[in-house]
Amino acid sequence: MAEESKIVLSSKDQTLGAIQISPRVLEFIAGIAASQVDGVAKMYGSLANNVGELLGRSDHRRGVKLTRSDDDTLMIDVAVYLDYGVSVPQVAAKIQENVKQRIASMTDLVVTTVNVHVQGINAEKTESDIDPNDIFGTQNNDKDGEE
Repeated sequence: MAEESKIVLSSKDQTLGAIQISPRVLEFIAGIAASQVDGVAKMYGSLANNVGELLGRSDHRRGVKLTRSDDDTLMIDVAVYLDYGVSVPQVAAKIQENVKQRIASMTDLVVTTVNVHVQGINAEKTESDIDPNDIFGTQNNDKDGEE
């Protein structure tokens, strides 16, 4: 990654050197902060993220995009799937608050904007009446036919 893409953290004592942080680290922090909010089913990711997760490689940056403007303000876009039945505005506000708070407490950087993009709703799982050992229901029909 290019040197200019690093974010320099300001510190009172510069005698020991500068502190730089990669934008990927901030995306990682924001991804974990967003996924820990109650009501978030999962983070939205690309096909490559989904394949990587199937192979056991979890990427906490999925669904998070960091943008830094010329005046060093940070804007974060978070794409999520929510659980069915939750209040979308309340969960989105909690995501915004949690992401801003975590970034501020871990890096002393100020996030000006957190945009939450709800990509979908994760439906409740329903109980199935189908017997996995008899998916065509032939055992029940045979018993009914023999009697």
